[in-house]
This record gives sequence, C-alpha cells and structure tokens, in this order.
Amino acid sequence: MCGRYTIINLSRFTDLFPWIRQPETPAPPRYNVSPTQQVPLVVNSAQPRIDFAQWGLVPSWAASGGRPMINARAETLASKRTFKDALRKRRCLLPADGFYEWKTTQGGERRPIYFRLKSGKPFAFAGLWEGSRVGGELAKTCTIITTGPNKLVEPIHDRMPVILMEEDYQRWLDAAEREPEDLLSMLKPFPGEEMEAVEVSKAVNSPRNQGPECIEPQEKGSGFGVGGSGEEPTLF
Repeated sequence: MCGRYTIINLSRFTDLFPWIRQPETPAPPRYNVSPTQQVPLVVNSAQPRIDFAQWGLVPSWAASGGRPMINARAETLASKRTFKDALRKRRCLLPADGFYEWKTTQGGERRPIYFRLKSGKPFAFAGLWEGSRVGGELAKTCTIITTGPNKLVEPIHDRMPVILMEEDYQRWLDAAEREPEDLLSMLKPFPGEEMEAVEVSKAVNSPRNQGPECIEPQEKGSGFGVGGSGEEPTLF
C-alpha cells in the first residue's frame, strides 16, 4: 500500500525530464501528500505536462461519490473492471521524492518510516487516471499502482508503490492504446539497494501537518538536510 508521500520540489522533477511541461504556477512543497488531495501527475498525452487530479480513482462508470481507490495492485490490473480499461488507455506518472510506510512494534505502536532514493533524486510512481464524476462535477482522479516489496521495504510492509525506471517513463506515457502484456513487465519492485529508509517524526500521522517536520528523523542529529547535522540517518 502507499497512503502518504512527498513531492518537495516539483521543479526538480521537470528539470530532470524537460520533455514534461511544468505547471504555469509553481507548486508548493508537499511533505505529507494524503488521499483525496489534489496531486500533480503527468497523463499519457501527445504533449506530456504536469496536471493535477484527486488522489483516489473513481471509475468513470461509477455513480457520483463512488469510493475512491488510492492504490491498484499490479497483479490484477488487467482483469479488474475498475482498472483494466485505464491500464490500456489512461496511464500516468505521479512525481514524488519519497513515501511513508508504518512499522508496527511488538507493543502495537505504529512508527512512520520514510523511504527515498539514495541519490536524493525525485522519481515517479506508475499510476492510472480517469475522468470521473466527483460531487457532481467532472474531474480527473488517479491511483498509484503497487507491487510486492523489495528487500528494504519487506520488513516494514508487504506492498510498495511501483517506482518506474526512468527509461520506462516515455513508454508508460505512450498516448496510444496498449495491450497489458506490453506494460506489466514495467510494474516491478524498484531495486532496494538504490533506496534508503529512516524512522521519522510522528507528525506525519496527521494529514493536517504539512511541513518539513514530517520527514525529521526520529534520531536527533541525523537527516536528509532538513535541519539535521548531516550525519547518516538510521537505516533499515
């Protein structure tokens, strides 16, 4: 599952991939992106650009106010009515630079863990989008595709979001209709050796908290350049 993530500097993402047009208005940093919020995405069109959609896909055939689905399992995309048409026709990238999962201790306490690339570079989740009726209005909605965990995520959770390899971005964004067999090989766990993880502040537990305190490492004096000393964070 992927239920929270960050996109702290959207312009870094578009700088890395200049063939994707930036939004006209600079996007603010997002340290605690949560379900049902508007999120940046790149849909599969002839001229890819940053757009925005509600996180939580509502199928176009669902009644207005249908239950939004924030995640879609890669293994069943091609067979589920909710997703199979979108897989063929309506794919998207969701820019990010990290995501959260929660580790449950033996005492039942849930501790947030922040995952990101060791390089510090932004990346993109594989997603699907729809034109949906939300509250009676036509709007875009989207979902993040998940797969099995890599070795870094596995001790924390049995699922992880699909982080696409950079060389697959344009293929995933092909505006043409594609068969599932042309796409499913891209939906695999990202290499764990290229990622790192650190326990962070419980501030992220509340969607009301949206500042850099959400990624503040639990171990004082370590961090990713958000007020720490620059020492190595506690890794999992």
